[in-house]
Amino acid sequence: MKKTILTITGSDGTGGSGVQADIRFISSLGGVAVSAVTSITVQNTLGIQLFHDLPAIVVRQQIEAIINDLQPQVVKIGLLRRVDVVEMLAEVLGRYRPEQIIYAPVLKSTRGEELVSPKVYEVISRLLIPLCTIVLEPSDLPLGPRRHGHANQLSSAVAYYLSLGESVDVAMLHARAYLKQLPADYADGNNRSEELYNQFLDAVGHYYNRYADVAFYAEQLNVTSRYLGQVTRRIAGRSPKSIIDELIITEIVSLLTTTTWPLKDVALRLGFSSQAHLSRFFKKHKGLSPTDYQHKNMQ
Repeated sequence: MKKTILTITGSDGTGGSGVQADIRFISSLGGVAVSAVTSITVQNTLGIQLFHDLPAIVVRQQIEAIINDLQPQVVKIGLLRRVDVVEMLAEVLGRYRPEQIIYAPVLKSTRGEELVSPKVYEVISRLLIPLCTIVLEPSDLPLGPRRHGHANQLSSAVAYYLSLGESVDVAMLHARAYLKQLPADYADGNNRSEELYNQFLDAVGHYYNRYADVAFYAEQLNVTSRYLGQVTRRIAGRSPKSIIDELIITEIVSLLTTTTWPLKDVALRLGFSSQAHLSRFFKKHKGLSPTDYQHKNMQ
């Protein structure tokens, strides 16, 4: 008979990891999954931007509500970021004593971002790990590039097979075999970063002589300015504003060196409010006034 599996971890809005992935994965295997959330993350396919770590009392209330009612005998633990949460969890699990406790340390993201402080992990090592049936190590994961959610998938599969009454060794064997037949992009989100970046470049090329503010382009692309910045920094290592400004500067230089237009006409063509506005912008980026730049490059 299958036993209920309680997953205790953080959220992942993309569904590729965290509590959402655990529930989906365990359910797809035919298991019964319930959950308690330790941290609400603000993230997308570009990575985690913010954590809202829940206090121990809130996590305790979630866990005790599930334990009192459903009495799960298999507990899977993932992201823990607060000392008080670790201490509470060790106390609750030490008292309740489920048959199996699986800990899949979530210490770094697949992008290498540190998710758990050394201080928190010291408390985990001292109080929580001694209670665990299985602690997954990096060596438990397949060789090769880390896939988003891979540790979640392995630990969820192990939890499922343990819930069937299998031994630890057999559960691990079955879990690894199941993961091998998953498509390589099983947990990948629909990452539209490159497409959006190219759309941004196209929009800048079309509108740069009228609009220089990032908010305009974000609105045209139906995303927030913050997300647009995440995309350009991830792909090009630069802010949207620096990309826009570079194109404007390039066009100013071209007009200064290939035409005899008065500076006021250059300013008008490129959407500046005045000649003085253009001069301030140009000097900020080039260290010279447009006139000095012309003289220097015409000699």
